[in-house]
Amino acid sequence: MNTPMEKLVKLHDKSFRLYKSESEILSAVRNVAGQINDDYIGKRPLLVPVLNGSFLFAADLLKELKLDCELSFIKVVSYHGTSSNGSPNMLIGLNQNIEGRHIIIIEDIVDTGNTLARILPELRAQNPASIKVATLLFKPLALKADVPVDYIGMEIPNDFIVGYGLDYDGLGRNLRDVYQVVPE
Repeated sequence: MNTPMEKLVKLHDKSFRLYKSESEILSAVRNVAGQINDDYIGKRPLLVPVLNGSFLFAADLLKELKLDCELSFIKVVSYHGTSSNGSPNMLIGLNQNIEGRHIIIIEDIVDTGNTLARILPELRAQNPASIKVATLLFKPLALKADVPVDYIGMEIPNDFIVGYGLDYDGLGRNLRDVYQVVPE
């Protein structure tokens, strides 16, 4: 039952309830940025956000970083509706040489890990100095692939969520907060 103060949004055929507020999200972003700032003193990492979902996290993270860094986006598709299709396909790749560079992959959410399992071997084959993964949201109970996740904003349960860059069939990316699907 919904409480009178519960914040709900409807996207397509599903309802979502407020799960994480914008202030909680921004606090998590600052925490991740603080760790990266500490770990990359004197280095100039290349941030590699995975589109589409990570664009808001990447933008807010970039604002909090106090070090010289560069940015290059990649695009991977692995979701249809509310579930991963299990086979990510890279659509747009890096357009620069990453040999000897410190790479930080920026993800909005790590759930199955299949996207990272697809990306990491391709990046490692280009001989970077290091590769780390930063994610705003991490679903440890959904993880299937053996992939590293070095910087985690928040651990969450294995529920479908939208907002702050995450979508449900194209809708909801512009929501400032994160919403959790309401079971039918």
